[in-house]
Amino acid sequence: MTEENLPQPPRIRRCPECGSNRLMRDYECAEIVCMGCGFVVATKLADQGPEWRAFDDEQRAKRARAGAPLTFTIHDKGLSTMIDWHDRDVYGKRLAPGQKAQIYRLRKWQRRIRVSDATERNLAFALSEISKIANNLNLPKNILETASVIYRKAVKERLIRGRSIQGVTAAAIYVACRQCGVARTLDDIAQASTVNKKEVGRSYRFLIKELNYFIPPLKPSQYITKFSNQLTMQGKVEEIAHKILATAKELKLTSGRGPTGIAAAASYIASVLTGERKTQREIAEIAQVTEVTIRNRYKELVERLQFVIYL
Repeated sequence: MTEENLPQPPRIRRCPECGSNRLMRDYECAEIVCMGCGFVVATKLADQGPEWRAFDDEQRAKRARAGAPLTFTIHDKGLSTMIDWHDRDVYGKRLAPGQKAQIYRLRKWQRRIRVSDATERNLAFALSEISKIANNLNLPKNILETASVIYRKAVKERLIRGRSIQGVTAAAIYVACRQCGVARTLDDIAQASTVNKKEVGRSYRFLIKELNYFIPPLKPSQYITKFSNQLTMQGKVEEIAHKILATAKELKLTSGRGPTGIAAAASYIASVLTGERKTQREIAEIAQVTEVTIRNRYKELVERLQFVIYL
């Protein structure tokens, strides 16, 4: 039986007899009983849990038969069977010499057929490249899964032909970062991968166009936390920088401005106001913008927001 055909428990919220919503599940009798009038609302409930019992974590781990969850970061989604090299049976006993030769042949052919055609070989190599880039950038698991799904869609639409695997994988990582709201620039992606910024940008625009993705524009507030962590500033500085950006957004000072430049200027103003001052050069190196950009954005924010700053 498939999961859709399994008997589902009745979703009863009120007692049909008295209208009370105080219902109790009696697992020993497999019944749903109304606590108000005692009416048996449903009977013969199916227990969808395991048929075994466990009394501690170690026993539960030994008796559980479920494997690892599905993941898009492996070309076969983690469903393949692995034959280990211990040459022991399920009871831990050593195999006979004839069985060892048979297991060796099984292991060899299992390894060969795990990656059977060119598409799977492409996926296996590309997904390993995506994992490497994600590890270099310290990206969370959801970015890795999203980038893997994007690359699988590109393979399905046959968009990889004539393009380098490294360029498309780097572009998939950048698209995933933009979709999930993680602040990473093309320069960051290019430094973590083996391709240059121009190639990553070209592959990114190609994927956006062919897969019809909508990528929301980056917000300056997404860079504030990144800058604060890299500059090792206190949480108070980050909080004030967010307030400065919120006020600037209300006054429409952020429209037409680069998000990294105005976020760097807000971080600089917040560091000066809190007494934990960072130089414009330090912030410019972290934000990968010029000092002139920070000065221009800084002067606009100070003038329009009417800050009084003593340098």
